[in-house]
Amino acid sequence: MRKASAEVAQKIFLVGVSALLLAASSVGASEGEEKVKNGDLFRYAPAPRVSQVDVYHGVEVADPYRWLEELDSEQTAEWVEAQNEISRPYLESIPQRTAIKERVTELWDYERYGLPFTEGGRYFFTRNSGLQDQSVLYAAESLGEKPRILIDPNTFSEDATIALASYSVSPNGRLIAYAVSDGGSDWKTWKIRDVGTGEDLPDHLGFTKFSDVSWTRNSAEFYYSRYPQGADGKADASAGVSIYHHTVGDEQVTDPLVYSIPGESGQDPYGTVTEDGRYLTISVFKGYTANAFYYKEMGTPDSPVVRMLDNWDAWYDFLGNDGTLFYFRTNRDAPLWKVIAIDVDTPESPNWRDVVPEAEETLRSATYVGDRFVAQYLKDAHALVRVFDSQGVLTREIDLPGLGSVSGFGGHADDPETFYSFASFTKPRAIFRYDVHTGETRPLSEIITSQPDAGIDPEVYDTRQVFYTSKDGTRVPMFIIHRKGIELDGRNPTLLYGYGGFNASLTPRYRVSWAVWMEMGGIVAVPNLRGGGEYGEEWHEAGTKLRKQNVFDDFIAAAEWLIENRYTSTPRLAIMGASNGGLLAAAVMVQRPDLFGAVLPDVGVLDMLRYHTPCANARQWSSDYGLSENEDEFHALFAYSPYHNVKAGTCYPPTLVTTADHDDRVVPWHSFKFGAELQYAQGCENPVLVRVETRAGHGAGMPTWMRIESIADRWAFLARTFEMAH
Repeated sequence: MRKASAEVAQKIFLVGVSALLLAASSVGASEGEEKVKNGDLFRYAPAPRVSQVDVYHGVEVADPYRWLEELDSEQTAEWVEAQNEISRPYLESIPQRTAIKERVTELWDYERYGLPFTEGGRYFFTRNSGLQDQSVLYAAESLGEKPRILIDPNTFSEDATIALASYSVSPNGRLIAYAVSDGGSDWKTWKIRDVGTGEDLPDHLGFTKFSDVSWTRNSAEFYYSRYPQGADGKADASAGVSIYHHTVGDEQVTDPLVYSIPGESGQDPYGTVTEDGRYLTISVFKGYTANAFYYKEMGTPDSPVVRMLDNWDAWYDFLGNDGTLFYFRTNRDAPLWKVIAIDVDTPESPNWRDVVPEAEETLRSATYVGDRFVAQYLKDAHALVRVFDSQGVLTREIDLPGLGSVSGFGGHADDPETFYSFASFTKPRAIFRYDVHTGETRPLSEIITSQPDAGIDPEVYDTRQVFYTSKDGTRVPMFIIHRKGIELDGRNPTLLYGYGGFNASLTPRYRVSWAVWMEMGGIVAVPNLRGGGEYGEEWHEAGTKLRKQNVFDDFIAAAEWLIENRYTSTPRLAIMGASNGGLLAAAVMVQRPDLFGAVLPDVGVLDMLRYHTPCANARQWSSDYGLSENEDEFHALFAYSPYHNVKAGTCYPPTLVTTADHDDRVVPWHSFKFGAELQYAQGCENPVLVRVETRAGHGAGMPTWMRIESIADRWAFLARTFEMAH
């Protein structure tokens, strides 16, 4: 490994940033727009490059922007400021931006609700009146009683960047543990509030990131997972989490350790108390293809942890229990998933029983509520719901309003009711009450507006699903949504949006941003790429590790299909993705820069050789990506890593790279390094902008005003690039 001296690197940096700041500050908005358009700023004011070279399995790999990984350094802060001083004036100067922002704001202003749930006889749900920056949590004593505000996160901070990240109500409904996230961070601070009085108790729990809390039946204690405290007093994110027990009223420092997995295993345990209070179940996480499942009996403090499922051979979602009988959704011997029952007294696999067998459709989720299993399937990426009794006998299929997505059906094993939502590409989600005994479904209107008015007429839009052939002959589905009456003349501005990873499925959902884009005359296309979960575990694994290129081939084939069928053409085709989807957009751009007219990679994973280095959480993505430490996986990663495959002198499409300074899931240096490399290498006049949001993270908890600004920037960028009239 070779490094440039710190002194030389700093001198190079200061020269580069000074020139960049001078160039950005010496022009007005309109002139700045023209200069960025012509590419001048990026050619005479590049970010400094250092002679960092790493050796992987005998291959020398340059990393000229390694210094941008130092997120707290003065040099990086100045580079970010310089980028924003170019991108923000450019975006704000686009004539269409004002009208776009106004329309986004107008369509965003509709009433929205979260799914209700019950605890201790009370109902709880979130509501946003329309333009509230954060949704408010309400409580109601019954369906017929007027709800009252329980937690209003809009009061947490003046700029609304402190959000309500998670919450859990005690079984008796009297206490609520709730987590607060500051500035978009995944780190959470937990507090406890008295539901009756609305007053907070003294409890204050830190060092948690992805953990919820699970109450015991006495409603005075709960279990949670947290990181150890480092020497600096902060959470040590390089270590794994352990399960702790908290008694209401105690200080966190006195919370006893319940279970920990020692060593460098990368395995994180998370605890959940069964509804009968008899067991503490422990799900052990280490990636997205398999997990382990343990339990301990709660009656005896010294009872051992039983490693019930510890072969890491499949995924096991614990659904609930009936005494010693445990129910799981699993993909063991069932790529499309099924529900099984395991008796903890006879846990050997020959004794397992299939309750809901594998079907022709993908079983995306299941719940055990009202002594029934509600099974949510995907049939070609849209929802299908079936209900089975406790013995696995099909009792009914729930009628859904059309091609869309469902969520919900949560609750307890003895609940008489549950709630679910349905949404499509052109209708926001409507919420329904489902009677688990009679099968009656009706809109929930006693305490919420069950079907909100989003301000658009869904009848003026067409939604169709097509199937196209990828490079290796695989048949891939794609949704296409647009206003009725468009001409297939190859001139329609089109947004191709994808993800393709981590077993996640892209199903129909309503987005204000897409509604505005279609009003502007645009088309939205959403392919269901390999790597996702639309067709089960085989579909997922076909887009992972050494086969990750399949995902990019699927996306490229989608673009080619849209062009061949005259929906659009290269100059008017934009691609977009976020997180793993940001990787997707950037990877296909560097592979096929000739195919796309604009690129919008958001909070992307873009340096595939070092993505796992910031914290232990990122290393767990290796179940999908692999690791550069392994030779065969290194070669696969190196072949598509966007940062490493940018070629100097190539003409890349107009690109807007977006990230956030508080993103501690996909750290922003991915976007910094990729943006800097792309600006350095750009071989034509197409702009490459880097927009860095402040006081924001990976997306969760972002206030409404910030979301609207972000959408306005992206659509204005495309309107400018595609020369759209509005």
